[in-house]
Amino acid sequence: MKLDILKLDASKSGKIDLAEDIFGLEVRRDILHRMVNWQLAKRRAGTHKVKEKSEVSATTKKFVRQKGSGGARHGSRKAAQFRGGGTVHGPRVRDHAHDLTKKFRKLALKTALSAKAKDGKLIVLDNAEFSDAKTKNLVAVFNKLGWKSALIIDGAQVNEGFARAARNIPQVDVLPQIGANVYDILRRDTLVLTKGAVEALEARLK
Repeated sequence: MKLDILKLDASKSGKIDLAEDIFGLEVRRDILHRMVNWQLAKRRAGTHKVKEKSEVSATTKKFVRQKGSGGARHGSRKAAQFRGGGTVHGPRVRDHAHDLTKKFRKLALKTALSAKAKDGKLIVLDNAEFSDAKTKNLVAVFNKLGWKSALIIDGAQVNEGFARAARNIPQVDVLPQIGANVYDILRRDTLVLTKGAVEALEARLK
């Protein structure tokens, strides 16, 4: 698979060969769905909690006689049916994360890259360097290129000026290649990889 290499001024600087076993796989929505669920579950704090019967503060004195009242045989105000009583089967602090094998996670990332390539929304950039670190100027560059919603993945490190200029642009994310993940790739319309990112991802996913 060959793609044109673009510069930030929208001109072309050659072509690049993309590995078919990374950028040319069949797009399986079930794999992407499982991977996104795994990522979102892993980031959940799991700190939701309610007080149960043993944790609320209330009297445990028997407040109605055992027989003759015509009502139930209550022995504690902590019961769930009383105001201020404990909640039954409420949420507890827990970890929502579940397991996915490394092999599956690698396949999911390849599938996400292939999905963008198949949809024609994968762009290879010569480099993501921007010396004039002003958001206004970078917005003008993106408008010229037609990037409204984009994830830009650089090589080992992101250019500081480029990252600073892109920081406040809505629907634009900038990541180093080590941070490439399925959820961020799918949530943005356009995927932009620098040449360094392509080389690093191909080495990482082989």
